[in-house]
Amino acid sequence: MAFLLQTHLNGQAVQGEVTPSTLLVDWLRDARGLTGTHIGCDTSQCGACTVLLDGQAVKACAVLAVQAQGRHVTTIEGLVPPEAPPGTLHPVQDAFVACHGLQCGFCTPGMVMATVCLLRQHPQPSDAQIAEALEGNLCRCTGYAGIVESVRHAVRQAAPQEAA
Repeated sequence: MAFLLQTHLNGQAVQGEVTPSTLLVDWLRDARGLTGTHIGCDTSQCGACTVLLDGQAVKACAVLAVQAQGRHVTTIEGLVPPEAPPGTLHPVQDAFVACHGLQCGFCTPGMVMATVCLLRQHPQPSDAQIAEALEGNLCRCTGYAGIVESVRHAVRQAAPQEAA
């Protein structure tokens, strides 16, 4: 049985057929071609598939595609508006590059999406809030020091813009 999914994906109204058991991560990757949302564990343990659903960080491997009906989904590909010049990065992505918050890059999309959600909720997060926001995202390469520094750098970079 197919279900007509109508949602807002990265700022655009989209629709497509899904089965009731289709996971959001599979629909994003297979039907929409958005492979920046990674599948790391299939058990919602690693966070590589983190996307924003109505602005909240969720693990797309733990959400059915039908749960996105009428809602707003943002993937790593949707952080930068399509009208931005080629090569433009979101400020959080810039911070991850500047502070070496990535190595192999596999966990990076999930870390970035979790950070974007955190900074929208807490523009000046404490270290405890940073740790809590990232606790559901696993990295096997960095030891997290560069990742946490990337979040702090994003906060510092945003502060002058907020004061203006």
